[in-house]
Amino acid sequence: MRLQDRVAVVTGGGRGIGRAIAEAFYREGARVAIASRNAKVLQTVAMEVNKGDHRIVPFRCDVTNPDEIEVMIGNVIEVWDRVDILVNNAGVSGPTPVVGAREGDDVGKRWRDILDTNLTGMFGCVREAVPHMPEGGRGRILNIASILGKIGAPGRAAYCASKHGVIGLTRALALELAPKGITVNAICPGWVDTDMARDSLGGSAAAGGITADEARHAAQAAIPLGRFIRADEVAELAVFLASDAGAGVTGQAINIDGGEVAW
Repeated sequence: MRLQDRVAVVTGGGRGIGRAIAEAFYREGARVAIASRNAKVLQTVAMEVNKGDHRIVPFRCDVTNPDEIEVMIGNVIEVWDRVDILVNNAGVSGPTPVVGAREGDDVGKRWRDILDTNLTGMFGCVREAVPHMPEGGRGRILNIASILGKIGAPGRAAYCASKHGVIGLTRALALELAPKGITVNAICPGWVDTDMARDSLGGSAAAGGITADEARHAAQAAIPLGRFIRADEVAELAVFLASDAGAGVTGQAINIDGGEVAW
């Protein structure tokens, strides 16, 4: 097993990519703390995935609240003494058009929520976890970004800004933490078949006056491989980067998008 006895923290671990990564780490022998705002969903994942060994443990945490991050990491340390792998996956999306936006309206609130969750919360998790990470080549930080951290999308200013920020944060942290032997990388998925993607497509469809199926077909048409990525494919990349095989990779923002951004 590639992650035998390692301790991993996966934020946003209750659904989609986060759950897929947590399950993959579990299969590879890791002990996995899954965190999110929804304690009920976390409990369901733990019950469904654990095979009598209780290696997946849920911890409720809102990453926009520094106090909750501190408590969550502290609880993980109390249970397992350290953090070998941190996967910063917690994230939200939503439209944030600039035209017509005013401070204090729904768009302004959504902007702050997206930046606070996707970027500032990630920084907070790193800040709390790093003091408990082993030095000498086993520490791993994986930040889930997006291909929208490399390109733009109309009406998605906050999401694009947050994911561009994630890539910048990843590169800065990789250089800062290299002397400790801790690697830091970003994974940049394109369209992944998750609830978040379906919600985004639904919003795009409504704005464009088309059906959700039409929006999905249009999105797939822009992907050279002609399909959405599966969450388990993203998880397999995460396992590689978290394992000994990925020890020489740091400061990278790796696309997994079916060729949609081919550079």
